[in-house]
Amino acid sequence: MNHNPDEYYNRREVSNSDLTELKNLLHPRQQFGDKEAAFRFGSLVDAIITEPSRVNIYRYTVDDVQYTADEFELAREMHKSLQMEARKDEFLAKVLELSDTQRFMVNRAQQFEYGSFPFTLDTRCKWDWFLSACNFGGDLKTTFATSQKQFDEAVDFFDWDRSRAWYMDIANSNLDFIYAISKKNCLVFKKHINRGDAIYIRGREKYEELAFQYWCLNLAS
Repeated sequence: MNHNPDEYYNRREVSNSDLTELKNLLHPRQQFGDKEAAFRFGSLVDAIITEPSRVNIYRYTVDDVQYTADEFELAREMHKSLQMEARKDEFLAKVLELSDTQRFMVNRAQQFEYGSFPFTLDTRCKWDWFLSACNFGGDLKTTFATSQKQFDEAVDFFDWDRSRAWYMDIANSNLDFIYAISKKNCLVFKKHINRGDAIYIRGREKYEELAFQYWCLNLAS
């Protein structure tokens, strides 16, 4: 386990993002909205909330990435909404107070099984929040959802369930959570996940299939 190394994205272990890229290649589907713009804005919100030292609020930059004043204003409003939610959500308050942020983990020769076939992969993940004393963490998301129902649908559509099961199994944790802030109305949505519940099982089934396909492709290369 390490903490936020600059070289994280150049590492060779398999990440959930690698599985997403493979899924997009094998099962392409219509893209809704500007994926790159959504990722770019999400990175701004992540930085403001979990890595404020990277943010220059006067120049509207994160590291060397330039944003607009409007983007910064929305991101800061979303951050304010999360802070307001923490005033009535004791768990979220503890997450914001006690978590390690942007912490990455590597699991060498992680064991998988697909269709009764065992195989291993070196894996990695990077947590937005991780509570070391409790050995579990969670994810921060931005979303276009404006209601809990839309957020619940997004968890499945965008494979956030797969992401959480992947992270849980790398850390060998039994709990996980997602907090998502709406870009439309700044509402905060939440999802708590337990090992063995419907979200975890669905997410694990998703990643096991993709992990096996990833293993097969690398075996053939």
